[in-house]
Amino acid sequence: DVLGRILEAEATDGVIVFVKMKSTTEPLVEMLARHGLKAAALNGDLPQKQRERIVDQLRRGAIDVIVATDVAARGLDVSRISHVINYDLPFDHESYVHRIGRTGRAGRNGEAILFVSPRERRSLQRLEQATRQRIEPMELPKNRDINKQRVARFHERITAALAHRDLEKYASVIEQYRRNNEIDADMLLAAMAVLAGGDKPLFVTEELRPTAFAESPGKRSASGRFEDRRSPAGKRFRDKEARPRDKESRPREKAARSRDERPSPKSRRPRQSEQGMETFRIEVGHAHQVRPANIVGAIASEAGLDSSFIGRIDIFDRYSTVDLPQGMPTDLFHVLKNVRVAGQRLNISRMKRHARET
Repeated sequence: DVLGRILEAEATDGVIVFVKMKSTTEPLVEMLARHGLKAAALNGDLPQKQRERIVDQLRRGAIDVIVATDVAARGLDVSRISHVINYDLPFDHESYVHRIGRTGRAGRNGEAILFVSPRERRSLQRLEQATRQRIEPMELPKNRDINKQRVARFHERITAALAHRDLEKYASVIEQYRRNNEIDADMLLAAMAVLAGGDKPLFVTEELRPTAFAESPGKRSASGRFEDRRSPAGKRFRDKEARPRDKESRPREKAARSRDERPSPKSRRPRQSEQGMETFRIEVGHAHQVRPANIVGAIASEAGLDSSFIGRIDIFDRYSTVDLPQGMPTDLFHVLKNVRVAGQRLNISRMKRHARET
C-alpha cells in the first residue's frame, strides 16, 4: 500500500518498479490497480512478444507503470520514464546504476525511489559508498498530497469528458432528472462525480502509519524510502533434525545413536535451490548447538540483508546449508566468511551445482 500511495502522490509519467523475484510482480500490479493505476507485470514467464507489447504500451502511454525483474527489463529503453522505484534493494551497485539509468533521459528530470528495510541499512551504506552519492531521507506522502493529485487527475477526466460527442444527450437526461426531483444543480453534479468514481472514494481519509521511516536518494533525482513492507520469513526455515518422527516407525534404541552413526549426507537425494536463490554451505551445525534463528540473525545483521530474503536453512551435524539471493557481491561474500555463529567461523562457500541435500 505504501507503493500505491507514493505513486498516487508523485507527479509521474512512466514508472518502472523493480523487484528481485518474478513472483512479486503480479501481486504488486493487482495492488496498484486498486489505486487506480494502469500497471502491467514484466517477468521471465512472459513470451518475448508479450513483453515487447507491454513495453510498447508503456511507451505509448496505454499503461503508466510496469513492475519488472532486472532480467526482464534488460535493454528496456523508454524515454517517458520519470520514476524508477527499487521496491527490492538490488544486491550490487552495478544493478542499481543500471536501474536508475532508465530515468531522466533525453534531458528530462527523473527520480529514483529506494525502499529499504531497517536490516538493509548496511547494504544501503555500501551502495552509497559505491555510487558516491548520499541517499537523503524523505517523508512518506500525507493524505493532502495524495488528495491533491487525485483532484488534479479528476479535473483531467472532466476535461476529457467535455469532448464527448454525445454530451448534449447526457445533459438533457441530467436536466430532466434535476427538474423532476427538484435537486440543486451542485449536489446533482457531486452525485454524478461519485458515480464516476465507482467503488474508489475520491479522497483518502486514513493516514498511513509507517513501521519504519522512509528515505530517498538524492539528486540524479533520487529519493530513497525506508519502509519495512515485507512479511516475516520464519516459515521458510526448517531444522533438518528437529522434525517430529513417528515413534512406532523407529525402535527406541535408534534414537540413541550418535550423530556420527547417521547416514552420510552424500547418500541423501539432492534438491534444487529455490528459484532466484543460490545455496551456500556454512561450517556450523548441530554439533555446535546452532539453531536456524542464530544463522538468520548473524547473516541479516552482518550482510545488512532483510531476513525475508534469507531462504531455506538445513542444519546437519557439522555444517548447514542456506539459500541466499543470487548475485552476492564479492566483498559481502568475504565479510560472511569471517562471521561467527555459536562460536564457529562460518567460512561460507557455494554449494556445487546449486543443489542442496535433503
